[in-house]
Amino acid sequence: IFMQCKEWDDANSELFKESHDAAVHKNFCESRLYERISASEGGETMKKLLKAVLTGSLLGLTVLGLAGCGGQSGSSSSGGSVPKDTIVVGMAVDPETLDPAVTMDNKGWQITYPAYERLVKYKVADGKATTEVEPSLAKSWTVSDDGLTWTFTLNEGHKFADGSPVDAKAVKFSIERVQKMKKGPSDYFKVVKSIETPDDKTVIFQLDKPFAPFLYTLAVNGSSIVNPKVMDQAKDNDMGSSYLATHTMGSGAYEITSYTPSQSIKLDVQKNYAGKAPSIKHILFNSIKDPSAQRLQLEKGDIDIAEGIPMDQIDQLKDNKAIHIYEDPSLLCSIVYLNNQKLPTSNKVFRQALSYAIDYHAIIDGAVKGRGQQLTSAVPEGMWGKDESIKGYSYNLDKAKELLAKSGENVTEINLLYSGHAAFDEAEALIIQNNLQQLGIKVNLEKVAWATFRQRADKGDFQMALGTWSPDYSDPQFFLSYWLDSSYWGLPGNRSFYKNDEVDKLLREAEVMTDKDGRTDIYKKVQHIAFDDAPYLFLFQTKVLTPMRANIKGFAYNPMLDSMFDFEHLSKE
Repeated sequence: IFMQCKEWDDANSELFKESHDAAVHKNFCESRLYERISASEGGETMKKLLKAVLTGSLLGLTVLGLAGCGGQSGSSSSGGSVPKDTIVVGMAVDPETLDPAVTMDNKGWQITYPAYERLVKYKVADGKATTEVEPSLAKSWTVSDDGLTWTFTLNEGHKFADGSPVDAKAVKFSIERVQKMKKGPSDYFKVVKSIETPDDKTVIFQLDKPFAPFLYTLAVNGSSIVNPKVMDQAKDNDMGSSYLATHTMGSGAYEITSYTPSQSIKLDVQKNYAGKAPSIKHILFNSIKDPSAQRLQLEKGDIDIAEGIPMDQIDQLKDNKAIHIYEDPSLLCSIVYLNNQKLPTSNKVFRQALSYAIDYHAIIDGAVKGRGQQLTSAVPEGMWGKDESIKGYSYNLDKAKELLAKSGENVTEINLLYSGHAAFDEAEALIIQNNLQQLGIKVNLEKVAWATFRQRADKGDFQMALGTWSPDYSDPQFFLSYWLDSSYWGLPGNRSFYKNDEVDKLLREAEVMTDKDGRTDIYKKVQHIAFDDAPYLFLFQTKVLTPMRANIKGFAYNPMLDSMFDFEHLSKE
């Protein structure tokens, strides 16, 4: 243990230069050891030994362990070792990229969102997050009667981290850069025909057709305003994307000051930030993939927020008064992508058979410990436009067998791709495996790294795949269009590669309508079609549990910003 710790310590000593990072340094070393031991022979026994070491049960080994971990005499092994101006987050999944024009991953957004500003932001009222937007970089805006022209007036005094002003040209550059990159976030701006900047404080968007959720798209991560000087970092016509994969160039409250792949990402307060100076000056995202290691670090006080602890382990923390578990209703949905372009899942009747073979209540009880409800249609509970008359598929093995025979598919086994990206993925995969075994289908579980999963999901390189989805803005279009419109095939959203010409026509008609009642009628019709077509296994929507140290104040969960923390409004007692 000592030699492994010392090896890691020596290799990463340059990462921690400031005195306030000493305790965090020890934290990194411990988590690295825990993960290595978990994968080693006799790992379970060694994990128990390590936990005893790190909690001080074996006093002699504790001294040795902390010495090898770079611990200082002023640090305490009893917990609460993170300074009051610092928040350490246990990060279960490493981000693929941090370029706002590329990433479609909430785990990446939790790092980039605090580093950039956008024209509008989600409002917090009376300490509670809302789905409404309010001014941010823009102080006001107007929209023409035909819904095609949006005019924004910018606030004064906002600056990028290098001190250059955030002006209309920067806004134009950022949105056009997203369009030119042609990655997932570019779908937000398909309707933007042109952007005009008559002066430094005025931005005019011309749309080629009305788009009902347009204002709300300007609050998403892809709408982050990037310093145009990023072009100085461009290589091979990538518009600076390789640089922004590991750096930030925004005007938000924080900026990245250190990035060590698969280990840590450090953000510090951005000195030119125009808003109120945050109480939290430093944020450290610590890569801790082992959920038991995260739990241990949280209990000791060496991390402040844990995002990768399964619900069964979170329940074991509820009596710990040093930890507060926030439990919030959410629009976070769990679904299974069924590849509609490859047999056997291209067969609608076969997909219906799978839908009846799933024990939805067992999955909710087993995967999220009952903290959820069945997702009965392509619109979750709590989102306007949901058709409550659709009750969803129910577990009916006889019906599933009947439909399997009717489908004509002689299937004895099928592959299920997943990554462990969500804390409940493992339990969910095992229950699905058991359910389909009752149908006579062996499910081969294929667990891959998150980056690999996303690449394969984008290409359609799977038969079935576990997925989660949470909205970026409060509009059913973000579920129905992204999941069902064939123009969103792949990573942008339609990861089942579903295509129905009537659904495409209806959804595109609804997007240009401003009449909410008319849009609702269309969306209900689409939900009925999708229920019959069964392009996905619609499993459940879950409550979100966020365990953090009880001395952190000001947290407000926003279902539009799942996995993100409003760091600039947090503080520590």
